[in-house]
Amino acid sequence: MHLNAVSRPGRWLFTLLLILPLLAQAADALPSWNASASRDAIVAFVEAVTDEKGKDYVPVAERIAVFDNDGTLWSEQPMYFQVLFALAEVKRLAPQHPEWKTQQPFKAVLEDDQKTLAASGMQGLMQIVTATHTGISTDTFSQNARRWLASSKHPRSQKPYTEMVFQPMLELLAYLRANGFKTYIVSGGEVAFMRTFAEEVYGIPPEQVIGTTFATRFQDQDGTLSIQRLAQLTHNDDGPGKPESIEAYIGRRPILAFGNSDGDLQMLQWTMAGEGRRLAGLVHHTDAQREWAYDRQSQVGRLDKALDQARDKGWVIVDMAKAWKQVYPFDQDASQH
Repeated sequence: MHLNAVSRPGRWLFTLLLILPLLAQAADALPSWNASASRDAIVAFVEAVTDEKGKDYVPVAERIAVFDNDGTLWSEQPMYFQVLFALAEVKRLAPQHPEWKTQQPFKAVLEDDQKTLAASGMQGLMQIVTATHTGISTDTFSQNARRWLASSKHPRSQKPYTEMVFQPMLELLAYLRANGFKTYIVSGGEVAFMRTFAEEVYGIPPEQVIGTTFATRFQDQDGTLSIQRLAQLTHNDDGPGKPESIEAYIGRRPILAFGNSDGDLQMLQWTMAGEGRRLAGLVHHTDAQREWAYDRQSQVGRLDKALDQARDKGWVIVDMAKAWKQVYPFDQDASQH
């Protein structure tokens, strides 16, 4: 039926029926979020910076949002997922390295000796990561990472690691992009590892993924071209390394930044130090039932100084237990929250 053929009262009803789904869609942009101060602050911020007539309006080109990955977009317990990948790679590659049977920290990995492995500290971890992440081409590394992600399950949930993502944060990413934001990952995770899944899981293309980086070298071996990954760390994308990489790769100061740990503090500070309206957010892991509860004393994703500063400066703190109806996409038990 043509709209002109509808009576005037009928036209109002017809228009209302057209508008209602749009209104419902707008109201439902963050369906996994409970009504809370953190949700209200996010929505108010987005509405303010996208209102062309408002004093806080930000042009589309300047709507840059940056997100940490581990503990912010997906879980990071009982250990960073990339570390679990590296440990699995040591076991897979062990037949090619008989020396690892007696060489630490590889011996500890092969024998599941958690005490010795923990005692090796960051130096031991870097040995493991370097041995499993370099000395191969970028294509080979990506294939190894994808193979592991496709075949491995989280020890507690028995779900693929790429399903251990936070449903509310997926909604937030989509909500921001629907409002003209360009979303980036700025993480301490190794950049090539994250790029194997970021587009499929988060809708963030590889060119918008920034992370810790190893040196690479172009190689032409009898006409076979490759990019080789070298055992040389060129950028540690953690702490002050995050604003440094934002400046180097994006060239614009973000107006929104989300993290979950002290490693994100400088990125949040850098974001909030700019002019105009801005938002800094922390995901606070408070839900021991549906995820994990940890902050100041955690060996993984420690949140101490950043939590104090967020409270002092009025940044958005997302209390996971209270703010989220649902944690993971596979979580159906949302009615109790």
